[in-house]
Amino acid sequence: MKKTTTLLWIALVVVILGFGVGIYLQDLKHQESTEAAWKANRFNMERYYKIRQFTGKINAGNWEHMRDSIGSQLDSFMILRYRKEMDSLNKSRSK
Repeated sequence: MKKTTTLLWIALVVVILGFGVGIYLQDLKHQESTEAAWKANRFNMERYYKIRQFTGKINAGNWEHMRDSIGSQLDSFMILRYRKEMDSLNKSRSK
């Protein structure tokens, strides 16, 4: 009976330690992804504010040219974002 109880306690300690290590590793990955998201968001917000400032300069004379310029900037922004996501996916797949 005592041997069975000891084995159960050892198993319980191993399971609790496993959960603790898993939670710790998950927290490390969460911190890493949060930091990357903040950096990306800061860059995105800077571009967004530039585009917003650009749109404030639109008038009847330059509207069409400015609209096309804004469209191309947003297109390049989306392409860069897609490339960054694909690089991230490819990097995670190669590990």
